[in-house]
Amino acid sequence: MGVINDLRMLLRLRGFRRLFLTRAVSQAGDGAFQVGLATVLFFSPENAGTAAEIAGGFAIMFAPFVIAPFVGVLLDRWQRRQVLLWANLVRGLITAIGAAVMLAWGGTWVVAGIGLLALACNRFILSGLSAGLPLVLEEDAGDPEAGRALLLTANSIVPTLGAGAPFRGGGVGLALAFILPEGRGRDAAALGVGACLMLAAAACALRLRRTQLGPEHPAQTQIRQDVVVILRDMGQGARYLVARRTPGQGLLAMAVHRFLFGIVFIAAILISRNLLNPDNLDAGIATFATIVGLIGVGGGLAVVITPTISRYTGPQVWVALMLVLSAVSQAVLAWSYQRWVIMACAFLLGTAAQAAKIAVDTIVAKDSHDEFRGRAFAFYDLLFNLAFTGAAGFAALVVPDLGWSRELFGALAAAYLVAAAWVYFGAARAPRGLDLAKFQ
Repeated sequence: MGVINDLRMLLRLRGFRRLFLTRAVSQAGDGAFQVGLATVLFFSPENAGTAAEIAGGFAIMFAPFVIAPFVGVLLDRWQRRQVLLWANLVRGLITAIGAAVMLAWGGTWVVAGIGLLALACNRFILSGLSAGLPLVLEEDAGDPEAGRALLLTANSIVPTLGAGAPFRGGGVGLALAFILPEGRGRDAAALGVGACLMLAAAACALRLRRTQLGPEHPAQTQIRQDVVVILRDMGQGARYLVARRTPGQGLLAMAVHRFLFGIVFIAAILISRNLLNPDNLDAGIATFATIVGLIGVGGGLAVVITPTISRYTGPQVWVALMLVLSAVSQAVLAWSYQRWVIMACAFLLGTAAQAAKIAVDTIVAKDSHDEFRGRAFAFYDLLFNLAFTGAAGFAALVVPDLGWSRELFGALAAAYLVAAAWVYFGAARAPRGLDLAKFQ
């Protein structure tokens, strides 16, 4: 009942509701956009029949994440509400241009290039939402301690239901894929839906006050000094996270999880396309959509179980347990590639991945001082997505073109178990006290 009571309290907070709505609409736009881009890159007759081709497509989709280290430094200087407004507005317009280009001329790689710019804007949005959440809770609850007490539940609800929004937006894109005939119009329609949702998210951001998401004490530097300041601050942020212990270790654990998850994700695309539906691309899309949907359903279950159980285990132990559950899912896949086994394991892995992420979100938000929180979540963003991109390159070498082998999934299960053992036996349970002046 504690989780239900916390949820009721959160829903009474006007700032929380507005922040959540902005995130949900924005990420629904992500889902529709990514479906349009993915069908072009991964499920067209001309592209992505091998693990190497899939890795190339992922490199295009995730290249913008290299800017993540710079995002947090800017979020500690710029008003985060303004970042949400302008980033959603710019990427909505860019995506609309991409839809028009696809409809008029096609051009897979032109649309992919436009997609790079839209995805780059997304780096600012997600980090800004995460960095601003603690301030919204502390202000609306009327008591900083009460706000911090709600942070665990908020970190379950906001990122997880926010992460469910791409599945809803993506569901619209997939529905268009089956309603509309194959061709430019189908892909353009998914991109167009994404553009509309992104522009709507910009409008939602206007309902938040300009200063509501912080930073409380924005740094003041001249533009010509920004490059030097960014590089210096990145070094300070890295030293801070390592010295603080729990946030840095949480980021490392999630990076490992994300790397292994990325290999499984690419294998799932190949299994859907080449193993289960070798002669029917539409059936391959449907199979992959079902896998992604079950991952999302598992993430929804994580919303319920994580705040309830992790209160007793602590977030670090909870992360270790979810890594063990991930290992179980991969061990079962090593046993069989039957359709029902793949679907069940997608659900288990989705539950474990999102539950671990909720716990790490909470560790980083709770154990990082506000002066460094933007940089902490920017590092989080960097490691989270570079791990996924690195997984694509590694998968090109180790994943067979059919997507499944007993050796592959056995090795993944073993890797998850090693990561779980490190988190359980080696990770700190409490942050180290620091003199912040040493990191300024």
